[in-house]
Amino acid sequence: MSTNNSILSTLRPAVMLFVGLTVVVGIAYPLAMTGIAKVAFSDQAEGSLIVKDGKVVGSSLIGQSFSSPQFFWGRPSATGPMANNAVNSSGSNLGPTNAAQLDNVKARVEALKATDPSNTAAIPVDLVTASASGLDPEISLAAAYYQVPRIARERKMTETQVRALIEQFAQKPVMGLFGEPRVNVLQLNLALPQAK
Repeated sequence: MSTNNSILSTLRPAVMLFVGLTVVVGIAYPLAMTGIAKVAFSDQAEGSLIVKDGKVVGSSLIGQSFSSPQFFWGRPSATGPMANNAVNSSGSNLGPTNAAQLDNVKARVEALKATDPSNTAAIPVDLVTASASGLDPEISLAAAYYQVPRIARERKMTETQVRALIEQFAQKPVMGLFGEPRVNVLQLNLALPQAK
């Protein structure tokens, strides 16, 4: 009898502690953080969704594939089996001397040259290599400017108009120090039809 009481007296606090921590850490804390995020960072808490004509067209945090020559192309995605698959976020883990990586880069260079054969500028690296996440929503300003002649020709715009659009959507490094100047491809492509 005393052994049972001893076990119960030891087990009861352990169970109570387990239940208490489950409530605090598993329910109260996540609800509090979600509430604070919705108040302080409502756009980010909802997924940084981009809405056009009342319809969600994407997120400013996840890249989308564009292949039409009338649109800016983003950074290639290494997610499989389909590009920009947020469920399968990962890099290709292929090194710079890997034969498959070299073949992928060559194929992307050829696709860019085939779409715009008169463009003799150096192709920015972020247009032919995938990132670690495989979901980059942004490209460098150099990658955007590289595509200006093709976009201008395909959309019957002047190169000055296309460059002005890039500059309108260009994002500076965070606090002027962290990261590179860049532009969100989806936001840029959504603005193209109205830019004429």
